[in-house]
Amino acid sequence: MARAIILVLDSFGVGYANDAEAFGDVGANTFINLAQYYFEKENKIIQLPHLGALGLHEVSKQASSEQAWQGFETCLNAAGRKIEEFYVTPQKGAYGYMSELSTGKDTPSGHWEMAGVPVLFDWGYFSDKTNAFSPELITAIKDKTGLNGLLGNCHASGTDIINALGEEHISSGLPICYTSADSVFQVAAHEQHFGLDNLYTYCEQVRELLDDANLNIGRVIARPFIGSDSSNFSRTGNRRDYSVLPPSKTVLEKITNSGGQVISVGKIADIFAHQGISLNTKATGINALVNATINHIETAPENSVIFTNLVNFDQDYGHRRDPVGYAQALEEFDQQLPEIINKMHEGDILFLTADHGCDPTWSGNDHTREFVPLFSYHHLVQSVALGQRATFADLGQTIAELFNVEAMAYGKSFLPELYSN
Repeated sequence: MARAIILVLDSFGVGYANDAEAFGDVGANTFINLAQYYFEKENKIIQLPHLGALGLHEVSKQASSEQAWQGFETCLNAAGRKIEEFYVTPQKGAYGYMSELSTGKDTPSGHWEMAGVPVLFDWGYFSDKTNAFSPELITAIKDKTGLNGLLGNCHASGTDIINALGEEHISSGLPICYTSADSVFQVAAHEQHFGLDNLYTYCEQVRELLDDANLNIGRVIARPFIGSDSSNFSRTGNRRDYSVLPPSKTVLEKITNSGGQVISVGKIADIFAHQGISLNTKATGINALVNATINHIETAPENSVIFTNLVNFDQDYGHRRDPVGYAQALEEFDQQLPEIINKMHEGDILFLTADHGCDPTWSGNDHTREFVPLFSYHHLVQSVALGQRATFADLGQTIAELFNVEAMAYGKSFLPELYSN
């Protein structure tokens, strides 16, 4: 009987992918670019000894363009520092990096693909940046919800639009609706003035309308916030994502259908529209999400998957274009990693990866098309190079083999490599 722990460092890309030109992302590199920014602005070399021991720096070197890696090394040398102060040699675990088959660079596509189901269709998008939603859709929303209109109706940063329209939202009672380059319809509303239950109901109604209209929008996202005015508005941890269903059974469903348990920590359950999820644990902040994961490692039965999304790397630092905050959050997570490993039972396997990139030094505030890292650890594994994987679905196929369920249609298992020494 097996147990697997999957940690998704949301948005932690390690170099622009082979098809990045189609997305306008040639040159993006979440890890190296934030590391260089951190050094240039803070005069600090990011210290990630535990991720490095799993192979992070070697993966970064392999997945990055030669220009990116050498550029950072040149930057260090010019200041009298050496790359050896940054680079940690792989010491334990299997390490590699993965390409994405899915057509988008969004959260559902990345997660579904790592669960064995690539998204090979095109999502629908609201492409007009200033009048995102059609008059017909807005009228349908008004009729469905009974509210006389909405605010926003544009592409926007979530924190910026709350600060800009939050006070009008409170006075008018109208929700703030906006989108981004992703396939999303986002709704921000004040927890007290609008009401959390009212926000969830509104999002459920919009989800129904989008489905009925066959617009193929991936997610409707409830974005609650609190505060009295623009000087202190802040989003809360009561976010909820209303996703469409994956196009076929993920490895999670196959595990639960076979009698296993899948424990969601963070927004995993929402991403998978609660399909194949046995237990859902919410937490706010990286520390709280890691602590919730550790609690489940201590108590989860055999034949379980503990699946955690560390959303704050993406929403707090990637999208907000905060390289220093991102670097500091990575360092804090790195210090928690030994506790995760020490709590693992004999036979447990830990997988660390990401769902896309979100380079905080890149233009705009959207995701970036990048390779994602792949690390795997169990107590008996030495250092094993997995190389470049053709699809995120290699992870799903590996988990399918580990739990002895029906193979996925995509991906190649690397389970034999984890026990090759």
